[in-house]
Amino acid sequence: MRAHNEQLQKAVVSHAVVDQAIDALDALSQATGAMAFSIGLGGQDLALYRMAAIRWVPRRTAHVLLAGTAVAAALLTVPTMGASMATTAFVVRDSAGLMGLVALGAALTGGQYAWTLPFAWLSFSFFAPPPTSAPMEVAMWMLLPPGTAAGTWTALALTVVGSAAYAVAGPRR
Repeated sequence: MRAHNEQLQKAVVSHAVVDQAIDALDALSQATGAMAFSIGLGGQDLALYRMAAIRWVPRRTAHVLLAGTAVAAALLTVPTMGASMATTAFVVRDSAGLMGLVALGAALTGGQYAWTLPFAWLSFSFFAPPPTSAPMEVAMWMLLPPGTAAGTWTALALTVVGSAAYAVAGPRR
């Protein structure tokens, strides 16, 4: 009986490790998608900014939201091809947070370097120890299971702050 319990514990632990690896792979896929969209937040033409007939705040907000939707949609279509990976809540939360982080990066550093914030945060998340406190849960929000308060609120805050900063200030020149 004891041998059976040990095998069962090993199976549970290995299942948890596989789940963490899948979450990390999903977060990496989403971060790559968000970083690919980051260059489009640069705004290439200064003359266009000065003479546009429609205000730029709604355009920039829509740009960030549509890019986040595209990143989420790309990962959510994977299960239709046979490989079930992340849950919808995980994908939506991480896509929104990552696009907010990219938008904040565009506002702070410009479109060409907007990818650095999500890259640095994801790199830290991969190499940091498992979260045991609230600040570490905030730092590891991308890899937390869906429904975790720290992960959800951090992603929401990044989405709102990043999108607002980019919409109002635009990309740094």
